[in-house]
Amino acid sequence: MYKTIVVVDTDDTELQSRFEKDPVLLVISFQRYLTDYPKLNEPKTRVINLCDTAHYLSKGYYCSLLAEARQHKVLPSVKTVNDLRDSGQDHADKLLFGTGLADILGDSPKELLVFFSWAEEERYQKLARKIFDIYPAPILKISLRREKNNILFKVKHCAFVELNAEEQLLFIQRLELFTTKTWRVPFSKKQHRWDMAILVNPDEPHPPSNKEAISRFIRAAAKVGIHAETITAQNMQQLSQFDALFIRETTAIDHHTYRMAIRAEQEGLVVIDDPTSILRCCNKVFLHDAFTYNHVPSLRTRVLASSTPQDIDEVESYFDYPMVLKLPQGSFSKGVYKINDRKELEAKLTQLFSNTALVLVQEYLYTDFDWRVGVLNGRAIYACRYHMAHNHWQIYNHDVKQNLSGAYETLPTFEIPKSVLDAAVKSANVIGKGLYGVDIKQRGHQVYVIEVNDNPNLDHPVEDAYLGNELYMLIMSEFARRLEQRGR
Repeated sequence: MYKTIVVVDTDDTELQSRFEKDPVLLVISFQRYLTDYPKLNEPKTRVINLCDTAHYLSKGYYCSLLAEARQHKVLPSVKTVNDLRDSGQDHADKLLFGTGLADILGDSPKELLVFFSWAEEERYQKLARKIFDIYPAPILKISLRREKNNILFKVKHCAFVELNAEEQLLFIQRLELFTTKTWRVPFSKKQHRWDMAILVNPDEPHPPSNKEAISRFIRAAAKVGIHAETITAQNMQQLSQFDALFIRETTAIDHHTYRMAIRAEQEGLVVIDDPTSILRCCNKVFLHDAFTYNHVPSLRTRVLASSTPQDIDEVESYFDYPMVLKLPQGSFSKGVYKINDRKELEAKLTQLFSNTALVLVQEYLYTDFDWRVGVLNGRAIYACRYHMAHNHWQIYNHDVKQNLSGAYETLPTFEIPKSVLDAAVKSANVIGKGLYGVDIKQRGHQVYVIEVNDNPNLDHPVEDAYLGNELYMLIMSEFARRLEQRGR
C-alpha cells in the first residue's frame, strides 16, 4: 500500500488534526518533509504538494523537486509546476474543445476553483476535468473571459493557504475523496513489487484484446511481481499511482490513448505502447518514408497532396488498376480503399482530401492471407496467418455485420519463412523496441511489409493458440525487466 504525505508551507493544525488518525495519510510542513525524508525502508510514498509554487525556487517548487528525486510520486510534478508558471493566456478553444464552454460562459469574467479535477458547479465539470488532465495539480484557479469571438483563459496553481475558510473545508472533503477513491489501493494477500494499469475501453466493439486475454495478462503479471488492474480513459488522473501502463485500447494520435501514453511517460512509468511508437505507427506517411530509408521491403507507394488532373495522370502512369488509397491514420483495415478506375479514383480523392492533407496511393496485391508477426523488443514472439474476409480483399470487412474477419492460423515462429521473419523484425526495429504487430504479404519468395501496428491484436484463443499462457508471460516478463532496469 502507498503512504500519502500532504505537504503544506507551514504547520496547519486544523488540516493535521483532520487526518491525525488516518493510517495512511500524513499532513506535514515543508520543513519536516525537507528534514525527515527520505526514510530507511519507507513504503511506496505519494506526495500531494499544497505549498505555494508560484515562484521559481519557492518551497512548493522544491517540494516537487525533492519528491521526484526521492522517487516519491508527486502531484503536481515539476513539469506541471513549470507549465503552470508559464501558461499565461491562450484561446480556450484550442485546448478546451468539447467542454461546452462557449455555451455556458456568459459575458462577465468567471473564476472557478478546481480540486482534483472537480468543480463545484456541475456545468463546468467537463472543463475542470480537461484542465486537470492538462495541468494535474491539487488546486487550480481558472480565470475565463470573452474577447470578441474568443474565450481566453488563465490557469494557476493555488496553495492551500490561499483558500478562504469555506474553500479550505470544501477542498478537505475532495482531498478525502481523492485519496480514498484514487490513491488508495487495498492490501492484497500477496504483495507485489509494482503496480500496472491496463487501459481498456469496455465500449470498443473490436478491442485489441478480449476479456479472457486481459484476465490472462493480469494473472501473468502477478507471477512476475506486478499487480495489474484495468482502467479506462476516465482514470487518467490516477496514472501517477502506477509503475507501468499497458495500452489495450485502439490507439490514435489525436486521442486520449496518445495523451495517456505521454502522461505516463512523463510520470516515469514503463509504457507499452509508448507515445513515440503510437506516433510512428499511426502515421502511414512516416511508415512509408521509414521503410524507404531503411530498405524495408514494401509495396510501391506514392504520397499525394492534391488531386489535380496532373496528379491523376501521374498516378495512372505509375500504378495499374486496381490500386489502393490509404488515409495516413487508420487501423484494422479502416481508411483503406480499393480503386478500380479513373472515375472512382477522382471521386474518392476528392472525398478524402476534404478531411486530410495527404493521401497514400499504393499498388494492389491480392493474397489469400496476410502474415502477422508479433515482435517484442526486437524479437519475434508469435505468428499468424490471417485469411481474407469472405468475398473480400482484406482480412476485415467493415461493411458487413457478420463474418467481419477471415479465418486464422497461429504458428510457431520457427515454422514461418525466414524472409517473413527477417522483414518483420527489421521493420519493427525501425519503430522502436516496443510490442508491435507487423503485417506482411508474401508472393512466392518475395515479401512486402504492409504496416507496423503499435497495439497488435492479442486475443484468446487466437494469437495465443500456439504458446498459450507463455505468450502473456513473455510480455509481462518484459515489463518486469524494464521496471527492474528503471529502478537501478
